[in-house]
Amino acid sequence: MTDPLIPLRQTWPADLAARYRAAGHWRGETFPALLRERAHRFAERTAIVGGDERWTYAELHRRAETIAAGLLARGLRPGERVVVQLGNIAAFYAVVFGLFRAGLVPVYALPAHRSTEIAHFVRKAQAAGYVVADRYDGFDYRTLARELLELDLGLREVVVVGEAEEFTALASLAGDPALLPREDPDPQSVAFLQISGGSTGLSKLIPRTHDDYIYSFRASNAICGITQDSVYLVALPAAHNFPMSSPGALGVFHAGGTVVLSPSPAPETAFALIARERVTDTGLVPPLALLWAQAAASTPHDLSSLRVLQVGGAKLTPEAARRVVAGLPVKLQQVFGMAEGLVNYTRLDDDEDTILGTQGRPISPDDEVLVVDDAGQPVPDGEVGYLLTRGPYTIRGYHNDDAANARSFTADGFYRTGDMVLRQPGGYLVVQGRAHDHINRAGEKISAEEVEDHLLAHPQVFDVAVVSIPDDYLGERICAFVIPRSDDKPRPPEIKAWMRTRGVAAFKIPDQIVFVAAFDQTAVGKTSRKELRARLRAEFLANEAK
Repeated sequence: MTDPLIPLRQTWPADLAARYRAAGHWRGETFPALLRERAHRFAERTAIVGGDERWTYAELHRRAETIAAGLLARGLRPGERVVVQLGNIAAFYAVVFGLFRAGLVPVYALPAHRSTEIAHFVRKAQAAGYVVADRYDGFDYRTLARELLELDLGLREVVVVGEAEEFTALASLAGDPALLPREDPDPQSVAFLQISGGSTGLSKLIPRTHDDYIYSFRASNAICGITQDSVYLVALPAAHNFPMSSPGALGVFHAGGTVVLSPSPAPETAFALIARERVTDTGLVPPLALLWAQAAASTPHDLSSLRVLQVGGAKLTPEAARRVVAGLPVKLQQVFGMAEGLVNYTRLDDDEDTILGTQGRPISPDDEVLVVDDAGQPVPDGEVGYLLTRGPYTIRGYHNDDAANARSFTADGFYRTGDMVLRQPGGYLVVQGRAHDHINRAGEKISAEEVEDHLLAHPQVFDVAVVSIPDDYLGERICAFVIPRSDDKPRPPEIKAWMRTRGVAAFKIPDQIVFVAAFDQTAVGKTSRKELRARLRAEFLANEAK
């Protein structure tokens, strides 16, 4: 395991690092310096609007400094990791920038995660702290904190936004500013850990450095037209990579614009905020984009300020893209990327066919993209293959996970994304799907294996295979084929209710459960999970088409 007090690093080969610096991609920027400089330059400009709170850049900086000193006064030490599980509230950014200032490393969790996932993140990151809201979206996170402490995972500090009860209240944090680090962190040190979608088991942790991540959203700003006049609506969970950096809230802070937080992506909530705050840009996953396009026809709210709607997280098909463009008077920008690095955009001045029919091209001229066949050999443009990439903001390895790194990275540092794509002659990519047993449900990447592991623990389940099924609304839905232990099989609602007791995110609960008598086996009597899932999916779709 990694020593929690040794600064985490990602290491690029010297020749590549020199190239990225010479090209101006890496400029030695850090997150503490970013906020400090923006607070000086844009002191009285509005940085954040969230609920009843409206903070200037100076106020955000002041709060982050107070939180940083308070966390260090509570005994947390620079280099230690802190899991942050906050929804779309202003405190999310104050906490994150406070952690950066204190030299602590945030580990981003989503509000939907429950004890199974959070315990995994704490163990994997060797986290010493945990920051949550008292309640969010009807759930009391203090009960989750108590469960984690009972597991004796090494957590020393729990900080709660709101009514803290037996925990430390964020509002009570205070400490001597002399405790704060006198120097900014090394730009090549790891700033935070994100979570991967994970094709097998629970999510892996993705280390992102100050230099690489700031480059990704600084360069995104230029492509997406983000300026200090931009007003960006965070409609998706703030901790997601997409609304954080593509160009997302961090890109807007870099430019000196305003970030507006929506507690829900539902049109009735988001549209009111767009009208009130004159929102210019936002990002959605395909199902929500279609819902907004439908709702826009009858909304009483003025959406005329909205300039660009980005759609990513899952593939937006050409027909769906046409429906979005027809329903919303905005410029559509397709986004395809991954928390591990590579991000592609259609450009705002691209022609209609490119915007509707592709998922864009890479941010950087130094993004190296390979499309290869089963043998690892490059395929010609226009043919489908596996997407591999490396570049100035693509990681070189997961945190504390040698087995995943052996699977996911080539000897020369290319990341195997797990996506099947077709590359057009101009470098634009058309996503064809996933290469592994990985379900993309409304932008949430879910491991089929993880869901199977949970269902196999049900006392009335003998065996199970989980597959993705195309869905017009969700993109893909989770379908579980279940062999019961006896004729007295449980009803699907009972299995779903039982799954909720497992302490997993609600988006991992199967949308559909199909009972079967048996699975076909290989000649040696073993079930090939990959072949089985492919066969079940094909049979299901064939029957559905009849």
